[in-house]
Amino acid sequence: MQTIQLEKLNVKEGHKVLDLGCGHGRHCHAVYYHNDCQIIGVDLGFEDILIARDGFAAYPDLAGQSKSRFGLSVADALHLPFADDTFDRVICSEVLEHIPDYLAAIEEILRVTKPGGRIGVSVPRYWPEKICWLLSADYHNEPGGHIRIFRANELEDDFTSRGFKKICHHWAHGLHSPYWWLRCLLGVKKDKVFGVRHYHKLLVAEMMNPNGLVAAFGKLLDPIMGKSVVYYFDKK
Repeated sequence: MQTIQLEKLNVKEGHKVLDLGCGHGRHCHAVYYHNDCQIIGVDLGFEDILIARDGFAAYPDLAGQSKSRFGLSVADALHLPFADDTFDRVICSEVLEHIPDYLAAIEEILRVTKPGGRIGVSVPRYWPEKICWLLSADYHNEPGGHIRIFRANELEDDFTSRGFKKICHHWAHGLHSPYWWLRCLLGVKKDKVFGVRHYHKLLVAEMMNPNGLVAAFGKLLDPIMGKSVVYYFDKK
């Protein structure tokens, strides 16, 4: 499930790419197979890093032709262990809403991105996220949970005022908003409830067949009720 579109991120051969807050590695794996480049994934959770590593083992090089390389490490978004101007591209997907001092994280992203480099950033969209918070305190009120709801124009200003130029934006995961509303309504941790379980199958069908009817319907819903808003910026 990719939130950042690698075509809009314009990942090219030979690029060095950072996935900040990589989680289980969904964007790391996508970048690795997208083009011959170096992808570095960092996250606070050691267990998440191990799962991301196992993902590379589960999907070996296609026909043995990939020249991509990857690295994974535990790291803090506020103190990244990289020199200035290291990365051609940076991905930060569904991360900033978890960080108390998210402005310091933006400064770190700016520091490690090369001049002229591009970043892809996504956060939960304001109004679908607001509904989740209203329906369930458990949705966000837990260790490591969401601590803020971003207004898109304010987030854009946070980046453009710090030396980034906006390229474009879009919304993603239109089918996911009703899924999370349903989970919040029935109980966030009750993922085996009949309605939730069957809705999840719909999301799996969307991911497994990106050219199918379910995925096409999801794309139609993205501008209307996309769960995430995605921005692309270039470092000036």
